[in-house]
Amino acid sequence: MTKMTNPENFRDKMTKIKNWQSRYSENIKNYEGYPIGKTLKFLADPEIISLAGGLPSPEVFQKSEMRTISERILNSDIEKIMQYSAIPGEQSLGDAIVDFLKRDDIFIEKKNILITTSGQHGLDLTGRLFLNPGDSIIVDRPTFAGALVSFEMQRPEFIGVDIESDGSNVKVFRQKLKELDKQNKLPKFIYVVPDFQNPTGITMSYEKRLQLLDLSYEYEIPIIEDSPYRDLRYYGEPIPSIYSLDQKRNDGGGNVIGLYTFSKIFCPGLRVGFNIGPYEVIEKMTNIKEGNILNTPKYNQDMCTAFLAEMDLDDHFEKCKKYYREKLQVFLKTMEEYFPRETGVTWTTSEGGLFLWVSVPEHIDTNELFFEAIKYKVAFVPGEQFYGENPAKNHMRINFSFSTKDQITEAIKRLADCIKPLL
Repeated sequence: MTKMTNPENFRDKMTKIKNWQSRYSENIKNYEGYPIGKTLKFLADPEIISLAGGLPSPEVFQKSEMRTISERILNSDIEKIMQYSAIPGEQSLGDAIVDFLKRDDIFIEKKNILITTSGQHGLDLTGRLFLNPGDSIIVDRPTFAGALVSFEMQRPEFIGVDIESDGSNVKVFRQKLKELDKQNKLPKFIYVVPDFQNPTGITMSYEKRLQLLDLSYEYEIPIIEDSPYRDLRYYGEPIPSIYSLDQKRNDGGGNVIGLYTFSKIFCPGLRVGFNIGPYEVIEKMTNIKEGNILNTPKYNQDMCTAFLAEMDLDDHFEKCKKYYREKLQVFLKTMEEYFPRETGVTWTTSEGGLFLWVSVPEHIDTNELFFEAIKYKVAFVPGEQFYGENPAKNHMRINFSFSTKDQITEAIKRLADCIKPLL
């Protein structure tokens, strides 16, 4: 006969954990997550015009095509869709990506591709693969906050170099590498967003891409090329990707890892992306994926396959370009009107992408300005969130893709009303 435990005695022996912090891993104890996500929680008021998020516009989503294709694949393949799928990714999506990248002069095989569950997942895999605590990374100042927050989980040291109007300051990159090489502390990789960089909108010149490859080969350091916006070019001629330049230089390449996502060119809700690179790198990233999320949903992958293989990509991209180009024009024109040169407010221009970088006089802290702007019913992302170290305080990232043209005009007017009394 089983002896019953006395509930009163059991309660006497219970000890509540008083210090969860002591249980956390060293990598996570001081980790605070994604600052932009915390910023967006202040935007619940529907009267606020947000220029903060990196949202593509629903106006360019292929909604009718998705309904039609979704019905077809659910009718024909629902049992497989509801089951686990291959960890590296669906063969059909891999084949579609191989063909898609040929448009960009990139020639790879399926074994050089790992399907990821969003571009952010691709960044996470990169950090987990290469970084130990204390390892260093060379990045632009500023650079994509999502990359910084992903890599931060491994507790690296960020070596930031101020970006120039034509992209990364490769000359200073070289100086930093020379100094670190003497200390036997070369960085694990160089991270760049060469096309319409988030947050500045700046594009790296052709010459600098070649110079960056020179550094990669001279010091045997990988380049992580993050390419979420490359197909969203509104002006000018495309510049070859660093990945394609690497392939031409060294018999198929080998020094560049490319990170891609469908979030900006198709839709973010499906959460699908892909990493490309040398087979041994992709194989190790696949091993990590086996241990964190296992597989990317088949339905989401099938929809992305249809996007690449069945939908009219040229027509879609032209629609996106026309739609976003007009919004960019409205933003730039309105900024000229409300912030004349004597205000000391400046901003970048861009040939594509979704973002611009606005700078205010140095005595203005945009973290504090953010909360003042909320009172004026307008929002942006404070610039300090885009620095790995020693953040500058007088910048902000502006997104022009999501709000309507009328909202963009009104948002800038509100920003001017907020900022001008502080000048």
